[in-house]
Amino acid sequence: MTDLHIEPQWIGLGAALLLAVALAVWGLRAYGRRARRKSLLQRLERVALAATHQVLVPDGMGGFIHIDHILLTPRGLVVLDTRRVVGLIFGGDQMSDWTVMGRGHRYTFDNPQPALYDRIAAVKALVGEVPVEGRLLFSNVGKFTKGIPKWVVMLDGIEMEFPLVHRGVHAMPNSEAYADAWNRLLAQLRPSPHLFTNL
Repeated sequence: MTDLHIEPQWIGLGAALLLAVALAVWGLRAYGRRARRKSLLQRLERVALAATHQVLVPDGMGGFIHIDHILLTPRGLVVLDTRRVVGLIFGGDQMSDWTVMGRGHRYTFDNPQPALYDRIAAVKALVGEVPVEGRLLFSNVGKFTKGIPKWVVMLDGIEMEFPLVHRGVHAMPNSEAYADAWNRLLAQLRPSPHLFTNL
């Protein structure tokens, strides 16, 4: 039986090399997340006159509900729930669970539409008569195979769903009412501890 002897300096060098590779992979992933976040915020800025991100909104029952993004647009407020789902997505308005398949995995998640309705209701309770609508914003790394369910918009379609804003004096109808509602809303918000969803 041979005695396998490895010099200590080779063990240290191997460990250092593994650590360097792990740090490089982590750095690249972190850079990718930051780049996607910046790109998302720039896209939202193009369709909104003002925006707030990762906030808690009073739910009317003494608690708070998390909202990824709230936009002030020329047609009112928009509540966005963002999702990064990789693979083929099978979902519909009447389905309680949506299924994702891809790269050798399969899983389900709760239909996000009811939670979106709760978020819209929480915002409506704070802003009064100003229109409030909501969308489920999915990243482009997923694909709905049987048609897109109600209130779902893919990231590449956000500018078609909400046209680019023209900033200026006449950018918004009822601008005073919208500004008052926006300020009332901002006064009720808290920062959310939830992680930013990178699309």
